[in-house]
Amino acid sequence: MALILNRLFLVILTFITCTPRLGLTQEKNDAHPSAEMAAKVEAGRGIYNLRCYFCHGYSGDAKTVAASFLIPPPIDFTRVDARQFTWEHIVAVLRQGKPGTAMQSFRNVLSENEMEHVAKFVAEEFVRKKAPNTRYHTPENGWPNHERYQEAFPFAVGDIPISRSAGMLSETQKRGKLLFMSSCVVCHDRGDSNIGWEARPLSYPRNLYSHTEPSITPSLDAMTSASPYLLHDIPPQMAEMTALERRGEKLFQDNCAFCHAADGTGKNWIGSFLEPHPRNLRDPAFMQGITRERLAATIREGLPNTSMPAWKSVFGAEDIAAVVAYIAKVLYPLPE
Repeated sequence: MALILNRLFLVILTFITCTPRLGLTQEKNDAHPSAEMAAKVEAGRGIYNLRCYFCHGYSGDAKTVAASFLIPPPIDFTRVDARQFTWEHIVAVLRQGKPGTAMQSFRNVLSENEMEHVAKFVAEEFVRKKAPNTRYHTPENGWPNHERYQEAFPFAVGDIPISRSAGMLSETQKRGKLLFMSSCVVCHDRGDSNIGWEARPLSYPRNLYSHTEPSITPSLDAMTSASPYLLHDIPPQMAEMTALERRGEKLFQDNCAFCHAADGTGKNWIGSFLEPHPRNLRDPAFMQGITRERLAATIREGLPNTSMPAWKSVFGAEDIAAVVAYIAKVLYPLPE
């Protein structure tokens, strides 16, 4: 009996003395992945803010200009089922894309590590936390001292309609309206609608920005860095067009210009962002080998492994013919 009690005492003593150590070890192991996860989430934030925000929004809610162009619209990460939208699921979508949508594979754009980082950021910040991420007008995004534009804010958010006559505005409001119309309206063109800028963000890249080398990113005013891209968002002017070509002009500018630019070069902000870049529809080196039939087929069926989706579920045959006619008339002469 004494031997049994002695052994029982040793077992109890071992349990008492080892339990704290086991607890400390477990706590240490839990802390390590947590810190590692935080680092990956922050790395993913930089990639998301460069690669993903223009469709899915800075806060993952898909309230963007792109969302109003795309059918079906981008996923609103803040409204998905967290049990399904795990980071592993998001990585799979990044690798493979989603057929029938504008979500293309990022396999040739991001490394495996980068896809993992951005997936963990989305899963943690938007799916789980519903966090707002960041507002666009921050020093990190090239907007130091954004408050210097505060006189224009009431016009940007809709507190004061743009149509309000000068006689009904104070001197401060007059200055604000002038500032808004000369600068802010480029991105916050809202007319008299009640949609504020947070609901429809549209932005341009900061010159030389790189999420892999943020230390070399200069602190530039976003309006200055936007100008090289904004030039390509001016539609070409042509006086004489047929009814079919006019119809194609509206379809192109309302739909295709988002990626190919209003002037068809693909050298706008979104065009320069997408990889591979949208085709320059004014480049003789490419367009001289294009027929109307081939162009119509590309619009209808899309191009695999690119950001060019199939438009056959959006455009009818006459719509596609109109877009082809417009391109052939205004952007590059194609043989009949």
